[in-house]
Amino acid sequence: MHPVCSPAGTHRSPPQERRCRSIRQPWRWFGFRLLTHLPLLFGCPAFLDCAHAFCPPRSASRQTAQRASERIDGGRCIDNPASGTCAMHPRSTPFIMLGTLLTAAGYGATFLISLWFRAHGGTDIDAGSTLGMALIGTLIGVPAVGWSAGRIDAARLAALGAFTLACGYALLASLRGLEPAHLPGLAALLIGLGWGMFYLGAPLALSERLTDSARGTAFTRFSAFQMTGICGSPILLALAVTHGGFPLSTAFIGVAVGGLVASLLLAVFALREPRCPREGALRPWVRSIATLGRSAAIRPIVMAGFGGAVFSGMMAFQGSLSEGTRASATTFFAVHAGTAVIARLLLARLLPTWSRTPLISCLLGCLIAGLACLLWVPVHPAFQIAAAVLTGAGYGLLYPVIQTWAVHGARQEDRHAALTWFVVAYFIGIFGFPPFGGWLLVTAGKAVFIWALVALAALELAVAVLKRRT
Repeated sequence: MHPVCSPAGTHRSPPQERRCRSIRQPWRWFGFRLLTHLPLLFGCPAFLDCAHAFCPPRSASRQTAQRASERIDGGRCIDNPASGTCAMHPRSTPFIMLGTLLTAAGYGATFLISLWFRAHGGTDIDAGSTLGMALIGTLIGVPAVGWSAGRIDAARLAALGAFTLACGYALLASLRGLEPAHLPGLAALLIGLGWGMFYLGAPLALSERLTDSARGTAFTRFSAFQMTGICGSPILLALAVTHGGFPLSTAFIGVAVGGLVASLLLAVFALREPRCPREGALRPWVRSIATLGRSAAIRPIVMAGFGGAVFSGMMAFQGSLSEGTRASATTFFAVHAGTAVIARLLLARLLPTWSRTPLISCLLGCLIAGLACLLWVPVHPAFQIAAAVLTGAGYGLLYPVIQTWAVHGARQEDRHAALTWFVVAYFIGIFGFPPFGGWLLVTAGKAVFIWALVALAALELAVAVLKRRT
């Protein structure tokens, strides 16, 4: 039940809505103060967003209650009666954001799979082939969520995905070598299956509970927490392995525990924010590609595939690219993540207001320049820092922009299919490129591999600026 709606649809008084400062619940007041002062200590605006989402200020609560009183319809809060979009209470936001953070950490840990194979006598080709099994998992998980989201709440499917990902890492942590040969692939299959279910289920759950005006900002903040988990996880795990002396198996156990906690948080979110009543049938989305192909949504869908390939190439093989130089893969992850997260949080409200084509062209220009800087990393480690900043700003801001474009570029009845195809294209790039990229890196060398990434980013730019003939 929504906090500002009673069973009969009567509006609760504003004092009841402003319970954060109530003396009967002092822990809420203390939590709000703690989270709002942490940014002053650590300089991270993510804590401030989380604090205001957990316990909004008085003025925000009053405005929320006032808006809610205008959206009462049969005991439910409706933002858009035509589409059935429900209003999501801000206090539920931390559950899906923190669940996203921990689940994304599971995907970020895949960047260490190459290190795991080298530690057990394997090569980047073996790592790429195993990550190819993760592609099969995602191509099972994404369609499963796409078809069943009409009957089952997408938030529950995302929780199931986080649990499946945790099972994959638990299996990988239990292995003591590359034998039996099928078990690393099975673990990668479970990881890909879980990540695919979450990656589509979580944005769907968020999109179904937001209006068009709020979706762009929410997606940007959602992607900020996601990027923090993706890039922060390999940093912490690498530090634990190199400086803490922990084996990779222990690090993977920690990832599995985080996935279980994420599954619980997402399940709580689903219980706190039940979605509006919708159709109980399966949602067909495969045939919608014909309609999407004639709409503006097809361009960001194609761009998602190219961008996913670039991102997986520069992240999954960063350890190999840094090998033999004075640069460190951990430094690249840290600077890339910090740049992407800070840029997304600071510009979350501004990105939807800027002209799309010039913005995308500028961001892809930054991404291409950052990839080119990787060619000069053997000369000086400063080029790696420049590459991390440029790729973090370029790709970090680009993804939420084209994700929002894919949703808004489709008709209302095709938005579910657009988001599903967007995720499918992304995962084809994310897990489909490493088998080819690992082979290219081993056989042709680092320079050819980096130029291949530049070429993919240039193709993405061409799709962005290409004008459809009328």
